[in-house]
Amino acid sequence: MIELENVAYSYGGGDLLNDISLRLQPGSFHFLTGPSGAGKSTFLKLCYMELIASTGSVQVFGQDARAMERDQIALARRRIGVVHQDCQFLNHLSVAENIALPLTVAGRDVNSEMQNLTDLITWVGLKNQQNSLPPQLSGGERQRAALARAVIMGPDVILADEPTGNVDWEMSQRLLSLLIELNRMGKAVLVATHDLNLIRTAKNQISARVLRIKDRRLQLAGADL
Repeated sequence: MIELENVAYSYGGGDLLNDISLRLQPGSFHFLTGPSGAGKSTFLKLCYMELIASTGSVQVFGQDARAMERDQIALARRRIGVVHQDCQFLNHLSVAENIALPLTVAGRDVNSEMQNLTDLITWVGLKNQQNSLPPQLSGGERQRAALARAVIMGPDVILADEPTGNVDWEMSQRLLSLLIELNRMGKAVLVATHDLNLIRTAKNQISARVLRIKDRRLQLAGADL
């Protein structure tokens, strides 16, 4: 689905990532950890083609990211759901309207998708907040809305950048449960996180690989987590 081979990314005259290789396959679950500034967010951006590798190969659904035209990138991104760390919404639109935005951008009729939208909002536990405006939401509600928006198009891959970074432990567990459920539906999931307790909890529930970025390279984390 997404495959990086010997990828390097340079920023500010030096390598931020070097010799990175990973294959995200259907139904796989990966955690990505490492210190702040190690390149976790950059790694995710390479996966959904916001950034292009300096060297090496990034294949997205069988296509070379470097050779893809803008419309091809747009189509490929519809198959990748991204939960951003900053959770930006349009504050003049309701929660439901914000979640439905990817449908609108893709030119799909939101009215014909209303049942799916309602089911998704209920699934993330925001039925009572669907008509609220984003500033009225708590941090955990914003994260759940961001997850719903990321999966509204039925993507094959979910990339989440610190999805539990600004919520309490109980909400972290709830978000983790939603990600695990998506994975059990066959989605490939990659979660970048500092939260080692979250990773330990997840490993008791699913088979997940834990990767660490260290010294600009990607390595399999040891049993010390």
